[in-house]
Amino acid sequence: MGQAKYKRILLKLGGESLSGKGRTGIDPNDVAYLANEIQAVKTHGVEIAIVIGGGNFWRGNDPYAQSIERATADYMGMLATVMNALALQSALEERGIHTRVQTAIEMRAVAEPYIRRRAIRHLEKGRVVIFGGGTGNPFFTTDTAGALRAKEIDAEVLLKATKVDGVYDKDPLKYPQANRFERLTYNEAILMEQVQVMDTTALSLCMEHNLPIIVFDLSQPRSIERAVMGEAIGTIICK
Repeated sequence: MGQAKYKRILLKLGGESLSGKGRTGIDPNDVAYLANEIQAVKTHGVEIAIVIGGGNFWRGNDPYAQSIERATADYMGMLATVMNALALQSALEERGIHTRVQTAIEMRAVAEPYIRRRAIRHLEKGRVVIFGGGTGNPFFTTDTAGALRAKEIDAEVLLKATKVDGVYDKDPLKYPQANRFERLTYNEAILMEQVQVMDTTALSLCMEHNLPIIVFDLSQPRSIERAVMGEAIGTIICK
């Protein structure tokens, strides 16, 4: 397939990528699929960091979550991301891929604390680094954590894996005639609040530091690899 376009990437995954569509918890088949997709990218010598959500265990917009004080609910969500990070780490290491989990909230018995220089060193040594615990602060989404960590480790692109093949002008799962964009500016993406591409904080951070975002469908085989190789896939958000 040639040489990869990006040497170091930040892959942003939703927790649902480990549970299957409309389900909760962790599905071993979905974890295996995801690990295989990441393994395909590793064969190109790409340095991979991952931020994963916790929506398969805990969603902030669920009625029970909304009945809890917001900061507490957000911390519960952070713990869910750590469970997902450990599950993905196990699947990757079964495939011989050396992996480190770093958490924004310290829990040394199961993972390293997040240290920027150590994370970069792991990447340089060819290890996959999974960041759990979001930013470690309530009121921030894992999208923002993805943008923040991408900039901190000097990633060349933020890959946002979703359930659809890019950004549309309306929900394509509800509106079959929705139009897909191949390219958007940061400002255009920010103004598309009804589509919820990413939260405004994450998009603004990427815009400030000129970090391109590629939104793509994870369910399409080798989609991560294709994005890394520079194929026109999904929607790119840039200047």
